[in-house]
Amino acid sequence: MIRLLFITIFSINLISSDEDHHMHQNSHNHYVYVQGEKLEVDQDRFKSFLDGLSNSQVAVVNVNGMVCDFCARGIEKTFVKDKAVKRIDVDLERGKVLIAYTKEKEIDFDEIKSKILANGQNAIDFSILNI
Repeated sequence: MIRLLFITIFSINLISSDEDHHMHQNSHNHYVYVQGEKLEVDQDRFKSFLDGLSNSQVAVVNVNGMVCDFCARGIEKTFVKDKAVKRIDVDLERGKVLIAYTKEKEIDFDEIKSKILANGQNAIDFSILNI
């Protein structure tokens, strides 16, 4: 399922789970809300990732099978070869990959899945944020 979300950096509402007890009981997980959509990403990492980005698209990819730093570095190396990729962040703990692309890039989930599968992991779904 592809979800396309339009945001500006100033419209992101960040909320941690300890502020919203009905969402999740584990206070170590954080959520970012974008136009009412909950993205299960680390809010500090997400804010840092977006810092300085403009005129970009961000793919937030859910990945199964990332268990070690070697997995993360392999995914990073694969995506940085793409000239349309501005920035990438792999969060092993949450199984998330954030990929910032140029606005001109047509993001293709099958292409993302193929690159991640080549590293031994499975991309299960993703969202696209326009920054």
